[in-house]
Amino acid sequence: MTDPTSPRTVRVDLGERSYDIVIGSGLIARAGAEIAARRPGIRCAVITDRNVAAAHLDSLVASLADAGVEAAPLVLEPGEKTKRFDELVRVCDHVLGARLERGDAVVALGGGVIGDLAGFAAGIVRRGMRFVQVPTSLLAQVDSSVGGKTGINSGHGKNLIGVFHQPELVLADTDVLDTLPIREFRAGYAEVAKYGLIDRPGFFAWLEANWREVFSGGPARIEAIATACQAKAEVVAADERESGARALLNLGHTFGHALEAATNYDSARLVHGEGVAIGMVLAHEFSARMNLASPDDAARVAHHLREVGLPTRMSDIEGGLPPTDILMTHVAQDKKVRRGALTFILTRGIGQSFIADDVPGDEVFRFLEDKRAS
Repeated sequence: MTDPTSPRTVRVDLGERSYDIVIGSGLIARAGAEIAARRPGIRCAVITDRNVAAAHLDSLVASLADAGVEAAPLVLEPGEKTKRFDELVRVCDHVLGARLERGDAVVALGGGVIGDLAGFAAGIVRRGMRFVQVPTSLLAQVDSSVGGKTGINSGHGKNLIGVFHQPELVLADTDVLDTLPIREFRAGYAEVAKYGLIDRPGFFAWLEANWREVFSGGPARIEAIATACQAKAEVVAADERESGARALLNLGHTFGHALEAATNYDSARLVHGEGVAIGMVLAHEFSARMNLASPDDAARVAHHLREVGLPTRMSDIEGGLPPTDILMTHVAQDKKVRRGALTFILTRGIGQSFIADDVPGDEVFRFLEDKRAS
């Protein structure tokens, strides 16, 4: 019988660019061995932020050294505002200054911000270097570290500048989540729940019954992360560059990204996973308003996310929001828009999401106007 606490491996099947997502306990201590076994003689730059460095950088560097992997660390400031051009230049200069070659690797040790930024640098330095993800937040472990989407933010919106650049390996150490602030864990959980709401209603029901065990750790946490990664791996393998079904992974994100932009990416007010949580509730409520789904489904989604401690309403965002016409500007700027037509991921029920390519803007405006007051 398989030990439920043993590491799980999920394969992302992309032909010659296929890679493993390894999920389990103690993986940072094993990172050097895992990387050296796949790429003997490799050298690397380790990109991290100040908060993660204090907790995990020494362990990772020691693991790499034990395996004979030379490492050049760079510590950045934490937070969404690090995903900008001048920090990208800093990372690129660091990699080049360390005299790393195209066959060497950029290792991202951190959450989604570090993964997106380091991955973008890996994709453009020397026209593409190897890339390893060591995600240290739940959100990064189940979402941003998998699938090869990298990038930085612009004044025009979130993640609008970047490249597709797949990692060669993802090491999701579930132990690091024990030290994650509860707010950050909850934010990551929103992305876990998303996979159930897209097309796995049984998984969403399992989360409703087992979320406390996911939060406390152990086999349920590994199971939830592995299921989420498997769901994303299947979608990425079928649609790597988001030309079709991969857009389903954006459930809640068009609303959520608009809310993040409206708060100027101020993490004190709203972090990404919280924006996604509110966005998923809005997507279900808007679907009900358009007579596509039952209001009971929207209420069920809101109840579960609220139960775990996530915000579920626009009014939950501290400091207020700009007028609805400004929110609509952010919605229209989101990268899910095609030739001016609003594209949303809507739903016909729990686990029945679909791509709606031509959503009427006036309907969205009136909906947001109503929701501001609720």
